[in-house]
Amino acid sequence: MTRGVLAQWWRDLVFAHWPVDPATVAPLLPEGTRPDTADGVTYVGLVPFRMDRVRPLGGPAVPYFGSFCETNVRLYSVDAAGRRGVVFRSLDAARLVPALAGRLAFSLPYRWSSMSLRRDGDVLAYECRRRSGRGSSRLVVRAGARIERASELETFLTARWGLHVTWHGRTLYVPNDYSEWPLHRASLLELRDDLEGLGGVAVAGEPVSVLYSPGVPARFGAPFGA
Repeated sequence: MTRGVLAQWWRDLVFAHWPVDPATVAPLLPEGTRPDTADGVTYVGLVPFRMDRVRPLGGPAVPYFGSFCETNVRLYSVDAAGRRGVVFRSLDAARLVPALAGRLAFSLPYRWSSMSLRRDGDVLAYECRRRSGRGSSRLVVRAGARIERASELETFLTARWGLHVTWHGRTLYVPNDYSEWPLHRASLLELRDDLEGLGGVAVAGEPVSVLYSPGVPARFGAPFGA
């Protein structure tokens, strides 16, 4: 990876995924990328988690603004060089300053939202309500047994080493680096999502994959042209 510029912890993540037709989401991806697929299918993911200890690499953690809840709606992409990544359709953050910074620095679709994570034993409840009044979600899961060896699909959905984003008319790739996910099975107990139809992507029924991870440390490298 190129020189790291930002470090953080991702904690208490849930990965909920639905299969979608690649042709449906192809127009939503940055120029020069295409949907990444597993067995001819691509996916849209709803991923709530806690962002923690955000800091510039080599510097101290940012107090207050560096720890907050976040909910992502994401798609999966690959560029001509074979770099596989995610494309965010929306990012809801519980802190205004990080949301503004993400929009201004990388043109990421951040929104300032009211969010919470409540935990009762192995049951985790995530709630998100946009302060604009348009869009909300509630996801409740029960974390289960540790997965000793992730399947090909589980690896495809979680091991993504960068993101593609359109920035001032250019497609950029932002690499990231983190250790192997500690993944657990998770049971869906409740789901209500109105985040503009999962970022403008229509899905049917319950997610086909629900996973939980206590989290990993991660770092982002400098962006470059895709």
